[in-house]
Amino acid sequence: MTHPCELCERDGGLLVWRSDKLRVIRAVGDAQSTDHPAFYRVVWQAHVAEWTDLPPPDRSHLMQAVAKVETVLRAALQPTKVNLASLGNVVPHLHWHVIARFDWDARWPAPVWAPALRHVPDAASRLAVPLDVLDAQVASALQAG
Repeated sequence: MTHPCELCERDGGLLVWRSDKLRVIRAVGDAQSTDHPAFYRVVWQAHVAEWTDLPPPDRSHLMQAVAKVETVLRAALQPTKVNLASLGNVVPHLHWHVIARFDWDARWPAPVWAPALRHVPDAASRLAVPLDVLDAQVASALQAG
């Protein structure tokens, strides 16, 4: 029995930028995205489950996109750390999580998937720039090539 693919049917979050090979979304609608508002995913469009399934030029293209998102987050927000992760256990789309972390965030220094260690109301308001401005900066960096 074939199950529908969530990342083929939906963007997987708030769409920030899309090309023919990949898209960048900002996670929305769950505890991790509420507590960690600068939580982006760089998603490969095609069904590719493993990093080594991509030919080397596509690997480079994908990692350049991840680097651009990280660069924008670091410049705009000056986070304590940027977490990068590639998991993809549930969907057959290779994707990278790019998450700005702060020493004040709800789970610091634990991973974003750990139980919250403290309550941080309205974490987005603590960011140096509003999320819509941050999204536009991410999109601009990716569009620049």
